[in-house]
Amino acid sequence: MRAFSQLLDDLVYTRSRNTKLRLIGDYLKRTPDPDRGLALAALTGTLDIPSVKPAVVRALAEERIDPVLLRLSRDYVGDMAETVSLLWPARMSEGSKDAEPADLDDGTITVSAAVEQLKAASRSDAPRVLAAMLDHLDASGRFALLKLATGALRVGISARLAKQALANAFGLDVEAVEEVWHGLRPPFTELFEWGEGRADQPTAKDIPVFRPFMLAHPLDETKVDLSDYVAEWKWDGIRIQLVHAGGDTRLYSRTGDDISGSFPDIAAAFATRAVLDGELLVRGAGQGADEHGGAAASFNALQQRLGRKNVSAKVQGDYPAFVRLYDILFDGEEDLRTLPWSDRRARLETVVATLDPERFDLSAIIDAPSFDALGERRAEARNSAIEGMMLKRRDSPYVAGRRVGLWYKWKRDPLTADCVMMYARRGSGKRSSFYSDFTFGCWTGDPGSGAELLPVGKAYFGFTDEELKMLDKFVRGHTLNRFGPVREVEKSLVLEIAFDSLHKSTRHKSGLAMRFPRIARIRTDKPAHEADRIETLLAMVT
Repeated sequence: MRAFSQLLDDLVYTRSRNTKLRLIGDYLKRTPDPDRGLALAALTGTLDIPSVKPAVVRALAEERIDPVLLRLSRDYVGDMAETVSLLWPARMSEGSKDAEPADLDDGTITVSAAVEQLKAASRSDAPRVLAAMLDHLDASGRFALLKLATGALRVGISARLAKQALANAFGLDVEAVEEVWHGLRPPFTELFEWGEGRADQPTAKDIPVFRPFMLAHPLDETKVDLSDYVAEWKWDGIRIQLVHAGGDTRLYSRTGDDISGSFPDIAAAFATRAVLDGELLVRGAGQGADEHGGAAASFNALQQRLGRKNVSAKVQGDYPAFVRLYDILFDGEEDLRTLPWSDRRARLETVVATLDPERFDLSAIIDAPSFDALGERRAEARNSAIEGMMLKRRDSPYVAGRRVGLWYKWKRDPLTADCVMMYARRGSGKRSSFYSDFTFGCWTGDPGSGAELLPVGKAYFGFTDEELKMLDKFVRGHTLNRFGPVREVEKSLVLEIAFDSLHKSTRHKSGLAMRFPRIARIRTDKPAHEADRIETLLAMVT
């Protein structure tokens, strides 16, 4: 555990991507199996210890730490694992009723021993087992154990970065690692045997594994020749990959997460041996229709199904999902990714014709005589399901990641509104000392008297480090009330908020929900009473 805790400490205190890659790679090379594989699972979010959840850690801490001190410290530190690791009392006496975990004769706990014992523990026994381990570790070790147990690492790395570190350390191609990743399970013994030259690359045959997506660069000021590029609408849903192999179907998000459980209706409807790329959407009553005739509801409707472990028949009926297909990677066992887009498109059209039209349709090509005319079409696209356009080279292969000149995303210009800051909350991780999460609102009621601010959204990015310091200073100097980690502030600072779209929502008092809100500008030049009104925002609803 000592080496893993040192790795986490080092990762927390460096911003350099290359340094993080080296730190993870060095750890994986010098750490034996199965510890390194379980650590890699923790870093990539694939380690699951069902008996230990954040609520268990909090309840356990409250038995040994004054709950008021724990809450106040958590509000200041911004992370429960770090707070508990620092406040946990010194090792209990030998007369403690808590049994010591195995393999602790030398006072150390290995990653594999900790994972094995916590996984084997029942929900009722897990707190006792975890507490015994915490009693035998120092603050750094306790921090590592709690992060390992709960899976909430928050050390500034992504799953992709961890896989890249593995690839760099063992001289592998990261895309080849991605090709087999979802067919493997922790502690990834086959992966390390391959990396160290002791075995061939694991095979993904007859396993519905995830393949890395092809991504696009922002178009910016670039103009393209429509004889070389084709245009499609960029839909506001969830980019997914549909995979059917070995009699099983999986739906993967862009980050490689398996979301099949949230959309069993889509999984059940796809039984063609292929790998398809598309946009997961929900049917809408006449909204978001393109030339193809399909109708898509806003992202707000799709959110009703995202993240659900169990999706009832009623939810499926109220929010019927479908996939608008963009591309094809595999047709049967044939890998089509090296073919030009135009050839893949022809193959995709053939496959789509065999699928259920209620669940799958084809992304339409936008017809425009010139690039300028295409820009006019984009500017007019203000319905609730379109984010902009995609421009794809007709001769482009399907390659993982972003490659210059192949695919461009041409998002529509954002909407903006002037809102008033209402509440602020501390951030987490590196921002735990700053108020960086802001709730803002717009006016309703009589502007002359009785006007009221109603919250319309939250934002925690869009500002520079210097602007963050300014916002934090404003919050501290203009606090009216405190509600735990949240501060209510004087309603005097106007923020220009940029957002992609607005939707009606019964979950919010204002009746509105913003899509991708971010702080575009701090309007110190504008008095709060001149901020926008709810009626203005309602006119923007699509």
